[in-house]
Amino acid sequence: MANIHPNAKVADSAIIEAFATVEEDVEIGEGTWIGPNAVIMNGARIGKNCKVFPGAVVSAEPQDLKYQGEDSIVTIGDNTIIRECVTVNKGTSDRMETKIGNNCLLMAYVHVAHDTFIGDNVIVAVGVALAGHMDIEDHVIIEGQAGAQQFVKIGAHSFIAAYSQVRKNVPPFIKCAREPLSYTGVNTIGLRRRGWDDNAIKEIENIYRTLYVHNKNILNALNQIEEEYPDSPHKRQIVDFIKNSENGIVKRP
Repeated sequence: MANIHPNAKVADSAIIEAFATVEEDVEIGEGTWIGPNAVIMNGARIGKNCKVFPGAVVSAEPQDLKYQGEDSIVTIGDNTIIRECVTVNKGTSDRMETKIGNNCLLMAYVHVAHDTFIGDNVIVAVGVALAGHMDIEDHVIIEGQAGAQQFVKIGAHSFIAAYSQVRKNVPPFIKCAREPLSYTGVNTIGLRRRGWDDNAIKEIENIYRTLYVHNKNILNALNQIEEEYPDSPHKRQIVDFIKNSENGIVKRP
């Protein structure tokens, strides 16, 4: 009793439950499960071993008045779970794509707007609203009912507290909370759970102490970090992220 267009490309091992809808320009990978009453619309490219729960809508047209019917897509990586009533809109002429990586979990009622790119191993909790043109890097956790405005970037391994309003870029490896959204420390627990070395975590903590505690001027702090800390991948990641944040980063409390 599912409504599957005969031209849709559905792997033999995929399961599509009753009352689900799969439109013509859709690709669904091996082992993926599409639950009842889910709607997979034109432009969806869903990977292997994903789960799309009832009421979810993947690849609907963008909620953007500038959209002119461009032939854009939604790409979802392997092993990603999309829970009940999640909405993922496809891209506009800006990027022509909305992208969600591998091993992600989007909990119920999450909205992912057009042209947003989400990395791998990202968890987005219940009711989060992600506006268009965002970049969310790997291993980010966003707690429930948070919201983020357009063109914001959230760095890898960062943690956003529940009910937060994200209006500035969030550098990698940190925790953010309060209103307005502020730096509240390094995401030490998250890094340890992912197997990070204690020495690397300590250096990250020291870098952010220099940035947020010892300095009132970001440019001066960056210069001090460049001079005083040995070069490492995480130092480069932090410095490059901040230097490329044209719209600014979250501040200390």
